Amino acid sequence: LYLATVIDLGSRRLLGYAMAEHMRTELVCDALAMAAGVRGGRTAGIIFHSDRGAQYLAGDYRAAVAERGMIQSVGRTGVCWDNSVAESFFSSLKRELIHRYRFEDRAGARRAIFAWINRYNTRRLHSSLGYRSPTTWENLHRPPKAPKAA
Repeated sequence: LYLATVIDLGSRRLLGYAMAEHMRTELVCDALAMAAGVRGGRTAGIIFHSDRGAQYLAGDYRAAVAERGMIQSVGRTGVCWDNSVAESFFSSLKRELIHRYRFEDRAGARRAIFAWINRYNTRRLHSSLGYRSPTTWENLHRPPKAPKAA
């Protein structure tokens, strides 16, 4: 299984993800679409950073980023530190789940990964966030809502 992700660098929250038995462009487009939906379509001006995977450089993906008013950023070749948040996320996923359990089938692996992502977003504490979960950090730093007109 392949997992494509979109992670908010500020909160470390996994906003979008998609899993498939391939790593084609539509997989990363699906993850991007989910992330845009989570943010209510408010994506204009957001910088989207990725590695140099072919699917992230494909015309369809670049068009999906541009259609949302996002700015695409691509890391340098062979420099994992350019994408350290994603590298850290996948390291945690492998260490805490993938390498600890044997899954009977892909459906079981999908369920376990989805559950782990939910836990990661809502309960996993991050030192970079003052030992808060991504969703807690976002709730604390969300801009106040404008008062409603009478």
